[in-house]
Amino acid sequence: MALDLSKVKEREALRPQREPHWQRIRPGCFLGYRPSVREGAGTWIGRAYDEDQRAYRLKALGDFGALPGRDRFAAAKKEVEAFVELIESGGHAEEKIETVEEACRRYAEANTEAAGRFIRHVYSDPIAKVKLTRLRRQHLKQWRDRLEAKPALVSRRKKGNQVTRPRAPASINRDMAMLRAALNKILAPGAPDTEAAWQEALRPIRNADRQRTLYLDREQRRELLAAVDADAVPFLQALCLLPLRPGAVANLTVADFDKRTSELSIGKDKSGKPRRILIPAAAVKLFTEQAKGQLPGAALLRQANGKAWNKDAWKKPIAAAVAKAQLPAGTTAYTLRHSTITDLVNGGLPLLTVAQISDTSADMIERHYGHLSRHAAAEALAGLAL
Repeated sequence: MALDLSKVKEREALRPQREPHWQRIRPGCFLGYRPSVREGAGTWIGRAYDEDQRAYRLKALGDFGALPGRDRFAAAKKEVEAFVELIESGGHAEEKIETVEEACRRYAEANTEAAGRFIRHVYSDPIAKVKLTRLRRQHLKQWRDRLEAKPALVSRRKKGNQVTRPRAPASINRDMAMLRAALNKILAPGAPDTEAAWQEALRPIRNADRQRTLYLDREQRRELLAAVDADAVPFLQALCLLPLRPGAVANLTVADFDKRTSELSIGKDKSGKPRRILIPAAAVKLFTEQAKGQLPGAALLRQANGKAWNKDAWKKPIAAAVAKAQLPAGTTAYTLRHSTITDLVNGGLPLLTVAQISDTSADMIERHYGHLSRHAAAEALAGLAL
């Protein structure tokens, strides 16, 4: 059955995803709808076929949030038809960037992480409608104040009360960095110490990433593994052996592990781009044991109940093990990732290689780990076994 975006209930039933849900208006003309992940109205996208370029062109149409839900399809359809006519007539499809929202949407086209942050913190905020020609430091200072005051979700469960905590300085910095990058593509920095100096309101909070300095040596990691509940041991072992984010490890399935080539496919991580990495012998042994007798779609690392790990499931056993082993306060699953990356850098593995394995930028690795001393390469990835 063909998708009908004109029906509000049918739109509301669509699941959020990066690729828009498309409806064919006529040959060469498509209207797309991307539901909001958390808050605000969904956004509309136009797609037109360019005969000259033999390729489709896209145009962000906005959310039409000022209109009633029943009228948004008609408004979006009118916009995409005008866009298609422009393309078919040989006109230029370059849209004029006038507002903060438009600048962000342009930047988000090539940045998956930015798209999610803008949906959560920009598009539904008053800053979105501010004209770039009128953007001043006070506008961004007010947006920053609202961002800092917005609580962060600890649990995303749909039933019951939502659990929140104050937003961490590091999270605030990452949100501001995305907006600053989007505006930098369009605006030149304003004169310092004036209202035109919009960039000054987005200066990062200093020492916000202080938690990354917490490092557990190999002996401390062994103590953590000895103290944690038995069903959590394989999950923590994987974090000690590979420089992956806890969420990426939790999302691994049996099909992601290839014993024959000692490779691991990581499909869901912060960048959103899948990648395939070689893993050390100790990790091959661990994953071989965990995959034994399991279906390809099963979680590679499982809780005692057979379910995949998640943040709410791993926090309590780790916290209890940290207290039992008398390890530094503040030790989390993420501490193991930092410790593993530290060992790789200290082991002499090139920073670019570490960045590629751990799914982060070389600049980030250089910023946080570039000061570490370099030892023999033999102490690198293959030497991470506990």
